[in-house]
Amino acid sequence: MNLKTVCDKGVKHAQRKRVGRGIGSGLGKTSGRGHKGWGARSGTSRRPGYEGGQMPIYRRVPKRGFTNARFRVDYTVVNVETLNAFDNGSIVDLASILSHGLASKTAPLLKILGDGKLEKKLTVRAQKFSATAKSKIEEAGGVAQLIDERGADVTEGAEAQG
Repeated sequence: MNLKTVCDKGVKHAQRKRVGRGIGSGLGKTSGRGHKGWGARSGTSRRPGYEGGQMPIYRRVPKRGFTNARFRVDYTVVNVETLNAFDNGSIVDLASILSHGLASKTAPLLKILGDGKLEKKLTVRAQKFSATAKSKIEEAGGVAQLIDERGADVTEGAEAQG
């Protein structure tokens, strides 16, 4: 503790570190860089994951198996039960779901799952439907329309269930 900390009234912004301003400042001469070595030179920067010449952990750990993460297709997933927020006879797609605040957009494609009970007659347009979701929409008197990635209708013969 020193006089400065005693008199300090809790300033909002801490004073910035001024290096190279004389030996009495505590950060004079080498300006906190030490003596010689890589970090003492100008223009030094270490890439993320650098461990001082030691074999980095991402190279020490064995890589095994297969990951499909780069090629995975992500869907914004909504259950049938949440579609009850819409009026009877309305057309439901990803844009209308987002405008009602029923989902936060995680992906540009929409998949409808069959959890819950649907009590409204709706026309639901999505890229994928689970089998139970499709049956529940049709039981309620609605229509489950398959659309492709661009939003165009998919013909019944070429539909892809999933």
